[in-house]
Amino acid sequence: MNILVVEDDAAVRRFICTILKRENYTVYEADNGINALLLLKEQKDISLMITDLIMPEKEGIETIVEVKKHYPSIKIIAISGGGQVGPENFLILADALGAHTTLKKPFSSQELIRAVKNL
Repeated sequence: MNILVVEDDAAVRRFICTILKRENYTVYEADNGINALLLLKEQKDISLMITDLIMPEKEGIETIVEVKKHYPSIKIIAISGGGQVGPENFLILADALGAHTTLKKPFSSQELIRAVKNL
């Protein structure tokens, strides 16, 4: 399975990618929604996107809406630490807009792999 990880925090992105690569997934990386959408145009074989919700330039909620519109077959896992409001509000919104599952940061490698395998 080919997975796109969209996360502006380089350390978190590296953590997620390392876990996924260890499980033999092919992983693509983007640091914001703009770059994620550009990558999706190039890589037609991505079947899962894991996206943070609070990012500069193009946040995760906007990215989810666009991915659902242009790439409806891609499964989406939304992740968030929440910023000032708390992650629950953003994760509920992401779920309502089409994310297939959500994870609240910080999450364990086991939680991430379980979420990926469930999709």
